[in-house]
Amino acid sequence: MLRILLAGGGTAGHVNPALAIAEIIKEKHPDTQFCFAGTPDGLEASIIPKEGYDFKPIKLKGFQRKITLENVKRNIKAASYLALSGHRSKQIIKEFNPDIVIGTGGYVSGPIVRTAAKMGIKTAIHEANAFPGVTTKLLSKYVDKVMLTVKETEKYLDAGGKCTVTGLPVRKGFGGISKREARKKLGLPLDEICILSTGGSLGARVINEAVAKLFKWYQENGIKINHIHSYGKYQGYKDYPDKLKADGVDLSDRRIRLSEYVNMPVCMAAADLVISRCGANSLTELEAIGRGSILIPSPNVAENHQYYNGMVLDKAGAGICIEQKDFSADWLRDKIEELYNNKEKIEALSENARKLYINDTPDRVYGVLSPLIAEVIIDT
Repeated sequence: MLRILLAGGGTAGHVNPALAIAEIIKEKHPDTQFCFAGTPDGLEASIIPKEGYDFKPIKLKGFQRKITLENVKRNIKAASYLALSGHRSKQIIKEFNPDIVIGTGGYVSGPIVRTAAKMGIKTAIHEANAFPGVTTKLLSKYVDKVMLTVKETEKYLDAGGKCTVTGLPVRKGFGGISKREARKKLGLPLDEICILSTGGSLGARVINEAVAKLFKWYQENGIKINHIHSYGKYQGYKDYPDKLKADGVDLSDRRIRLSEYVNMPVCMAAADLVISRCGANSLTELEAIGRGSILIPSPNVAENHQYYNGMVLDKAGAGICIEQKDFSADWLRDKIEELYNNKEKIEALSENARKLYINDTPDRVYGVLSPLIAEVIIDT
């Protein structure tokens, strides 16, 4: 029986690809036994067990670069966790005894994958972002295989020819519903523009504030745009609808759909244009469905990787990427007005996004891993 250990976490951007890779392997080898390693207080600690997989916790924290008293305390704790991570990694590996170890990013994948490589176990990593993180840069020198979402990433790595562009596995449901079906499901008209905006699961202040002003602009000027907005689950946004009402926005307007969380595959399929951050998963989902976008990279991420992600779409004419320091509610209103009066531009953005999508990602991922699997099967 094949045994696979996957390591990655901290955000959905690392967890979802790990789950997708497990599904790809499971389709070819149904009796494979999987185990996931991640942080006990990360998103993975709740998601992985719900998906029916074994979960092994390892305490790790990222280092804070900005020097403050609080961050110094956090970094001391992070250093102590890192010092113990080698021992814990060996413990996890010996307990599960994997044939192959696969890392999908985040600081948790570093010690697990590096330790496995030192122990002579077959290893692979997947990098979701256009600009690779420190963990991927370090691990690429030691692992057997490196999978990339986009070709641009390879120039930042010293991987010795081990890189293969596979694309990024996306959650099931994206691309599985037409715009007509999605709008029927949501009760939206087919003959009006629809915009979806989101700052991610936790929300983004700058996007929430800009969208609030957009809503007011629509209503004061009779702009016929249907707009779905997910404002996020961060506790600071719980009163977001009340603030909109206080500012004079009529939330009974049928064209405005507002909630903390939306059914992303359906809402993205219904939209003509998406306003979003630049997480790798979100951008691949845009490509899978074929939707043009306005992209505002989060500046609060390691290596400013969201900017590099967004610029891949921008350079391909699939999205309009603007850094947060240059973004404003007025800029967004002007850009929406421009696109509202130029629907051909929206269609072109969407078509170019569709061209970027790698639709055989599962086959490519398995193609990279199959030689490792074959070696393990032969050895056993």
